[in-house]
This record gives sequence, C-alpha cells and structure tokens, in this order.
Amino acid sequence: MDIADRYARVVTERSLLVVVVLLLATGAVGAGVGSVDTGLTIASFASDSTEAQKLDYAETNFTTAGENTTVAQVVVRGENVLSKASLVETLRLQRTFRENATVNASLAPGQSTAGIENLVATAAIRAEAANGGGSAAGRAGTPPASPSLDAQIEQLEGMSPAEVEAVVAQVLDPERQTAGPVDPYTLLATSYEAGATSADGRVTFVFQNAPESADGLPESTVEGQLAMAALTDEGVTSTDAFVFGPAVVDERSGQATGESFALISPVALLLILIVLGVAYRDIVDVLLGLVGVALVLVWMGGFMGWAGIGVTQILIAVPFLLIGLSIDYALHVVMRYREAQADDPDRTPREAMRVGLAGVVVAIGAATFTTAVGFSANAVSPLQSIREFGITSAAGIVSAFVVFGALLPALKLLTERAFGRVGLARQRRAFGREGRVGEVLRVGATVARRAPVAVVLVALLVSAGGGYAATNIDTSIDQVDFLPRDSPEWMDSVPEPFRPGDYAVREQAIYLNEQFVRSQDRSEAVFLVEGPVTDPDTLERLAAGRDRLANATTPVTLANDEQRVAGPLETIRAVAERNETVAAQLDASDGNGDGVPDRDLAALYDAVYAAAPTEASATVYREGGEYRALRTTVAIRGGADTGVVTEEMRAVADTVESGSALTVTATGTPIVQELVQRGLLRTLVEGFLITLGVITLFLTGIFRARYGAASLGAVVVVPVVFALAWLVGTMYLLGISFNTETAIIASIAIGLGVDYAIHVGERFVHERETAGSSEAALDRTLRGTGGALLASAVTTASGFGVLLLALVPSLQRFGLVTSLAIAYSFVASVLVLPSLLVLWDRYTEGSADVGEGEEAVAAAD
Repeated sequence: MDIADRYARVVTERSLLVVVVLLLATGAVGAGVGSVDTGLTIASFASDSTEAQKLDYAETNFTTAGENTTVAQVVVRGENVLSKASLVETLRLQRTFRENATVNASLAPGQSTAGIENLVATAAIRAEAANGGGSAAGRAGTPPASPSLDAQIEQLEGMSPAEVEAVVAQVLDPERQTAGPVDPYTLLATSYEAGATSADGRVTFVFQNAPESADGLPESTVEGQLAMAALTDEGVTSTDAFVFGPAVVDERSGQATGESFALISPVALLLILIVLGVAYRDIVDVLLGLVGVALVLVWMGGFMGWAGIGVTQILIAVPFLLIGLSIDYALHVVMRYREAQADDPDRTPREAMRVGLAGVVVAIGAATFTTAVGFSANAVSPLQSIREFGITSAAGIVSAFVVFGALLPALKLLTERAFGRVGLARQRRAFGREGRVGEVLRVGATVARRAPVAVVLVALLVSAGGGYAATNIDTSIDQVDFLPRDSPEWMDSVPEPFRPGDYAVREQAIYLNEQFVRSQDRSEAVFLVEGPVTDPDTLERLAAGRDRLANATTPVTLANDEQRVAGPLETIRAVAERNETVAAQLDASDGNGDGVPDRDLAALYDAVYAAAPTEASATVYREGGEYRALRTTVAIRGGADTGVVTEEMRAVADTVESGSALTVTATGTPIVQELVQRGLLRTLVEGFLITLGVITLFLTGIFRARYGAASLGAVVVVPVVFALAWLVGTMYLLGISFNTETAIIASIAIGLGVDYAIHVGERFVHERETAGSSEAALDRTLRGTGGALLASAVTTASGFGVLLLALVPSLQRFGLVTSLAIAYSFVASVLVLPSLLVLWDRYTEGSADVGEGEEAVAAAD
C-alpha cells in the first residue's frame, strides 16, 4: 500500500474526526479575517535605482513651492472660455470654494487658486489704478499685489466685454514678459494660438493641503476635492467644466469597480452554477463545492489577518485564482469518486471514496506544491506588494488542498452515508466518460494515435511564433488605461440596482494629457547636475542640453511654441529682469555676449541668492557656502511613453555631462516608474524561469519515485510552456502590454496550467499500468480526467470571462488574459500532451525504464 492509499484510508475511515478537526482549524484561522485592512489601496512599488536616489536627493535639497500640497484642476471647455461671462463665472466659483466650509478647510494657505481669470482681473485692476480710474480697486489707490476675489469679480463685472477682451489681449501678448509667478500659457490648452483673445480650454489650479502620509491624501483633502467637483457641476453653466484631481479619480475609479462587480458577480455566479450543474447533475455536489470554495476564501482571509496583510489592487487577483483552483480540485475528487462507483457498483461509498481519493490525491498534491512554489518564489522580491501577493497566494493554494483534499472528501462521504441510511441511492455518472462529451474529449487520443509527431510540430511552430512575438511585445504602462470607461449604451437597459453609471474621468484625463501642461511631479523630468557646478562652462552645457531637448518628442510644448523648462538659467534671467544687481552680474559673467554666463558663476549664484533666495534654492543648491548641485525640470506630456521619456532625457543628460567633470542624472517620476517597471518584469520573468526549473525537478522526482519514470516530469511541463507562448503571442496580436499587471495574471495562468498537465500525466501513467497500449490508456484518461478538466476549464474561464463586462480596463484585461490562459492550458493538456505522452511511451519502448519505482508501467504493445 503506497502513501496515497494510506492517506485515503485515514480520511475515509476517520471522516467525522477529519471534518471536526478541520472545521475547528477553519474557525481558528478564520478568526483573523476581522483584522484584515479592507480599505483598497494602490500597491506601491519602491525603487532603489540610482535615478530614484537622485530624485530623493533633489526633493530633499531643493526648495520648491507647493510642498505638502496637492493640485486639483478646474477645467473649463467651450467655444470661448476667455469671454467676460466665462471669466466672471469662474471667479465666482472660486469664491464659492472659499465660502464652502468643507472646501475651505482643505485649501492651502496663501494663494490657493491660480487661473487666467485671476491674471486678467488683477491686470485690469492695476491698469485702472495706473490710469486713475474709478473702479473699487482704483479708488483705493495703489492696488494690492493680490487683490481679493471680491475686488476681482467687481472689476470684471464693471467692464464691458470689449474692455475685458482688451485686457485678455494684454495678458496673453506673446511679446510680454511674464510678470507674475504663473505663466499664463500654462493655464491654456496647447491648441490656443498665441496672441488670440479666445480659447476653447483653460484650467484653474486649486492648491490643497496634502502633508506626506503613507495612507495617501488626508480625509479633509479628499472631502474638499469631492465637494469642489459638486460645486463646479452646479456653479458653471455657460460652458462645460469639471474638476480633475487624485481624490476625484480614486472615488470614481472605486465606484466603477464596485458597480462593475455588482453587475458581473450575478452573471458570473449564474454561469458557474450552470456549468457545475451540467457537470455534476446533482445539487448536493454543487453545494458541497461552493461550501468548499467559501472555506478556502475564509482560510485566505484569516491568513491575511494574522499576517497583517491588507487588501491591495494586486491581491484582488488571489481570490480568483483560488476559486478556479478550488473548482478544479472539487471536480477531480467528485468525478474520481463517481468513476470508482461506476467501475464497481458493489463498492460502498467509503470504498469508492478511498479508491477515488487515492487515485487523485497525488495529482492534487503535486499541483498544490508546484503552484505554491511558483507563487512563493515572489517572497524573495524586494517589493512588499509582490511579496505579499506571493505569500498570500501560496497560503491560499495550500488551504485549497486541505479543504478539497481532506475536508471535502470526508464531508461528502458523511453526506453520502447519511443519504444511504434513509434509502436514497445517489450514483451519478462521471462527466465526460460517456456521450458526446466523451467523444469530443477522445479527439486528443485519436490524433495522438494517428499523427503525434505532426501535432507536436504544429504546437512547436505556433509556440515559436509566440516566443518571437514576446521579443516585440509592448512592455509600457499607460496610467490612463487603468481609468474606468463609460458604460456602453446597452447597459442603460440593465435593471436599476445593477445599472452602472457613466464615468467621464478617462475622457477627462486624455483631454488633460493632450491639451495641458500637467503640474504634478509625476509629469516632470528632472536633471540633477552634481560636481563642480561653478566651472565656467557649466551653464553653457545646460544651454546645449536645452537645445538637445528641443528635438525631443515627450516634453510638452506651450501655445507660444516654448517648452516648459525651469532651471538655473531661467531663474537667473527671471531675477535679473527685476533686480539691477543681478542684471549687472549677469552681464559681467557673460564673457562672449551670447546670453549664457561663462565666468564668475559663483559670484552670479551669490547675487541671485541675495536677491531671491526662495527662487534660487529651487534650482541651485548650496551647503556650507559651497555650491553643490543644480536642478532643471522639464514638463512632460501627460500619458507619454515612459520608455521614450527615459531614453530622450538620458540623451539630454549625456549631452550636458559629456567631456566634463560633472555628473548629470536624468530622473523624475516618469523615469523612476519606467525603471521600476523594467525591474519588476525582469524579476517576474526570472522568477518564472526558476519556478519552471523547480517544478520540473519536483515532477521528475515524483514520477521517478512512484513509477520509475523520471523523464515524464519534463514531458508534463512542456504543454505549460506551449500554453504560455500561445498566450504571449495572442497578447501581442491584441495589443495587450506585457507589464507587471499582465505578468502576474500570466503567473496565475501557469499555476492552473501546471495543474491541468499534472492531472493528465498522472492519470495516464496510472492507466498505463493496466491498459494494453498507450492509446488505450489515453482514451480512458481523457474520458475520465478530461471530463473534470473540461468542466473546470469552462467554469473558471466563464467566471473570468464575464470580467469583460467590467467598466475598468484592468479588470477587462484580467478577465481576457486569464480566460485565454485557461483555454490554452486546457487545449495543451488534452490535445498536445497526449501526443507527447504517446511519443514518450514509444521512445521509452513501452516505458521500459518503468519498474524501478513502487509500481511498474505495463509493457508496450
């Protein structure tokens, strides 16, 4: 009696004890569920790259305005958003923000709003005062540097549309030097034509308090931003207007995710119940399977609670994996029990369960080990989110084995015995063993008998094509592609409780990315220049870099055809325009008269620091009286490919650094994100290769120990590799990026694929012991195990497939890629693996090497 038989005997003879012990264990583990932090958070990926370290250095040592603040953008769109009516309306909206207690509590101190309307009103007040006009602001004499909102509103209200247009022309005069801290062109859509007095889009920035916190924005800031969005919808009626900010995006994305699940969950459950009903044809077995799935999820949640792991975007994928694996395990246990009954109708339920469980427990155990190893490999990742994903997945997979390898068989046995005591006979056929389904499943055995080499060659060629596609597949991440889409028209007919809303946030993000300079640091590249920054040619090198930057495609271009660049040269020139001392020093430092200082840079920096220390410290860093570093920032187009950004900015940095003693680093959030993405992909790919090796070695050992067929372990793994190649090739054809998101999905698919292949391989060797030929063994394998695999594949693929109805693109991709992976794994296991097994059997001359293990495979025909 081997270990599988001994295990099955313990479970069946001590079934009540097994149920009691495991239910008590479930209660103990499940007690941790209440400790799980269910507040969905975005998984963060830190980086220890040189670029990340330099970005941290820049953020620490350079003083910038707006620290500890976040920016909400009030975007106004219309035929002419520079008209008097539109400008006044937005000024009134700003006043409404301040009058609203929720919004006002979130506003940053000082000048918390900045828009074209403020610049125009302020310019009008100053012009009125300069001309001795009679406005309220003018009568007050010299206007304040920042007139109140009430004064701005009164000023524009008292002017005619033509007078307002004249001030707009003055503010937006392309020959006019910017007098204030805000460049008016950054507040207009890039489609605006310089010098025009009309525009179809503009933005007003609203600055809110946002102290650094690991938990994201403070609640008051979130509530204030959401209140701003509601007030804007009510207060702006003459044009289209919306508020865009992190709180609004998170709130609407979360709402879309919740409504998507509310819509698709009933559909998914209905599909799963239909497929399970067809496969089981018995409501008791369906209910037992669902109870088992629920218990596995309780074990997973309890583990997370005890381990202190909270819910993140990545961990949302784990329950889907466990549901699919649980359904698969349940089907195999129940179907093998039914097969044992059918093979010998005189067997008691206990005997049938013992035979069935002994026949499948090794395959389930091997699948559990290989899948758990695959995911637990992520535990060595330097990234916490990936570590938690791997550990939680592995723990959940082990719990699936405990529930369906011990608790479910014991519970089903007790149930069958209870029905037997009241005289209810409950013999059911195993799905796929007979009828049309059985005939379809035999296709793999048929083609394996007739043309196994052709099948393998076709699979190999298709896989090679997929592998080649993998070298060209896109690996970028577009953050906009994670935002919810508007619901299609047909969803308007969905009953009210399940009908999703419309979300404009994706369209708004695209509009902002294409039409405006994004103010957040996530849309900036940063050049950090370290070393002898007072050397005479330093600023000339920066100027050369600026020239190189003009040829780049990723920086944003303003309406005046200028890039938004802020660095030492820009700071020096801006301060010199209003300070005579700095202007004189600038002239003295410009030896060749080309406008770029090339001598006495230390004296020039000293003059700028003396005149405008705050502005100077934003681009020139000094410590202990010595100048250590310079910083230049470049606004990047929202949505620009971070890979292209990285390459272009590195080329600019090389231009500045080449042939000098300076160290120039191109960094910034887009570049750091790109490097994190590359590192994650490398980690995931390397982890997969290592996992594949471990799985192969494990299966080799299992088949060697049980059947003396060590080489079969490698054969069983081949279809898994084929399925992965097909999946990657399909992603390439569909234009789906291979990034951290889809790489994790692929790892789930590999876990399920290994499970399918192990079941077929293990069952084949078992059947080959008594079958007269490999073809006969395959026929019984595919009509037996193949039926459970088909039911499992259809059930899980259907459950994942309904995610295509979701409004969140990441959920749609999750559903599509996982469904394809399951389908490919099934096809590879029941169509390609049989041919590989036939060739393996022939190559080993009827498994002549078998016989050294506990049991020998029968000789070939």
